[in-house]
Amino acid sequence: MPDFLIRLAFDIVAFTSVMVLIVLGLGVIASMMGIFNFAHGELVMLGAFTVFLAHDAGIDIWLGILAAPLVVGLFGYVLERSIIRRFYASPIIAMLGTYAIGLIIREIVRGVLGGHYKSVPEPWPGFFTVGGLEFSNWRSFIIAITLAVIVACWLLLSRSSLGLQVRGSLENPMLARACGISTRRLYSLTFAFGSALAGLAGALIVPLYQLSADMGLRFLVQGFLSVMLGGVGTFEGPVLGAAAVGAMASGLPWLVPPVLADPLVFVIALIIVKLRPQGFIAGVRR
Repeated sequence: MPDFLIRLAFDIVAFTSVMVLIVLGLGVIASMMGIFNFAHGELVMLGAFTVFLAHDAGIDIWLGILAAPLVVGLFGYVLERSIIRRFYASPIIAMLGTYAIGLIIREIVRGVLGGHYKSVPEPWPGFFTVGGLEFSNWRSFIIAITLAVIVACWLLLSRSSLGLQVRGSLENPMLARACGISTRRLYSLTFAFGSALAGLAGALIVPLYQLSADMGLRFLVQGFLSVMLGGVGTFEGPVLGAAAVGAMASGLPWLVPPVLADPLVFVIALIIVKLRPQGFIAGVRR
């Protein structure tokens, strides 16, 4: 029984790490820019797609993983500069616009893949043993990278001049502009940064989940649920929300029939949001 609980805890932590990586980028964009990016799932998928293309071309998978956040971050920067910034005045139009962008990306990738599922091998296959228990090397690597990314993001936002500008713009955009801070430039960098995190998440999870054009849809829904649970306007809120959703999504199938697990996650999340509309950590509301 203890061995089973340890393995279950490891699986929950591994899946939660995936959710945190995905939600970090989504939460940064939602908190800083005041819009929900409905194309975020497709950005995750593009990160996975970049790794697949690298592997299919005979390029080392590790290089594909390193390239994914750069490629998707650059794509996000161009997307914000050319299209997204036109939607800031109306959050509803922004949601519809980003949904349309995500749909276009999804269908283009579907055409390239021919509607098929593609697999990518784990760059670090195998297991290591601790106390007679085997743990996946790659899942352990994802957990370690997630912890490193969380620490790096926290240091960036709380200990750097750029982070101070971002937080100042979040608190009071008009005052920030009056102080000479280019909020338009910050918005571009923020969207690119959030996109890069989505690309990194997709690159790390593609060996675990088969690549398809619809790959990002599942994570998009769970990601938005995480942001709503955690609260918009803080760095810690979406992380806590992702931890809660990840733990429920991976742990509930062991307690109830899998067909009921996903609906139950939504029911529990809706009850929490009803009782605490501001989320786990109340932040700035734009």
